[in-house]
Amino acid sequence: MVVDTSPNNRIARPIDTVSARKVEITDRYFCFLDQHLADLISGKVTVMLELNDISRELCISHKHLIAIIQETRGQHPCHFYIAKIIEKSQQLMLNTTLSVAEIARMLTYDPSNFNKFFKKYVGQTPGQYRDKHKGL
Repeated sequence: MVVDTSPNNRIARPIDTVSARKVEITDRYFCFLDQHLADLISGKVTVMLELNDISRELCISHKHLIAIIQETRGQHPCHFYIAKIIEKSQQLMLNTTLSVAEIARMLTYDPSNFNKFFKKYVGQTPGQYRDKHKGL
């Protein structure tokens, strides 16, 4: 990080376009998502947190979290949350013998809603995905 230490600058501050604090918040958001999903899968927690809950856990406002993630990663935080849910569900489908309904409930979804959610983002049902990719 480059710091402006010129005589006219009374406070040393980063010159880069994305501040170290924004990078820190972004990293904390992604680490939190990974841990939260791991806790859901392990049964440590039983409630899927919403973005408001996550921002509260990170001690920043909901709007601030959205602005920072959009600035640092170019997408809304929900985009990444959904992507991680899909990624975890795909891993469970390919690496376990759990039924799709069990995976859905583990991720706090009603099985029929999970099928619709998964198909919307992947383009095929969870069963079709598993059948197509299981042997690869």
